[in-house]
Amino acid sequence: MHIAEGFLPLEWCAVWYAIAVPIVAYGIYKAKKLRDRERGVMPLLAVAGAFIFVLSALKLPSVTGSCSHPTGTGLGVVLFGPSITAFLSAIALLFQALLLAHGGISTLGANTFSMGIVGPVIGWLLYLGVRKMNVGLLTSGFVAAFFADLMTYVVTAGQLAVAFPATKGGVLLSFEAFLGIFALVQVPLAIVEGIAVALVLRLLQEHGVAVELWQPKEVSRSEV
Repeated sequence: MHIAEGFLPLEWCAVWYAIAVPIVAYGIYKAKKLRDRERGVMPLLAVAGAFIFVLSALKLPSVTGSCSHPTGTGLGVVLFGPSITAFLSAIALLFQALLLAHGGISTLGANTFSMGIVGPVIGWLLYLGVRKMNVGLLTSGFVAAFFADLMTYVVTAGQLAVAFPATKGGVLLSFEAFLGIFALVQVPLAIVEGIAVALVLRLLQEHGVAVELWQPKEVSRSEV
């Protein structure tokens, strides 16, 4: 998923930065408000950030010759919502670019947009939907993680397609080609990630840790 340093044309790098930066800045603002509202939340923020960093740093070879990996953003979505998850994702991607040569600085905006913004937003919306249907926390967390992972790769395929449209067939044909590179591996990988997030939520449940901290304090949160 990580688009490598120097791979995208500079004009597209600028576009994705322009979209990502305000959203990440809002995530920083929300994280500060949460810190002021919820005592002791910083260790949980650190756990969610580390979860994103570790899972999204795993490179798993694909049968297509590319690499795939989980994103880890589903856990952040359940705990803190999409804006703070965008902030945590940007930090993880920045350190991966600097320390692991995984992704890049010029493509940080694009990678944050796909993995830290669109994927988590879709996962969060679906999470809200299934929770309203009285689906349990662990199953809902699986849904959030599964679709946050898959949508990240759909968006990445779109980013590559608009930057490199096919000579014949244009953006659509290019999108199909890029998506085909990821699809074979990413579906089972998203299932595994969903299970991992459900297991972490169960661990939090056993230790009585509150989740859904994105809700206003007066709203009754789910017991975990």
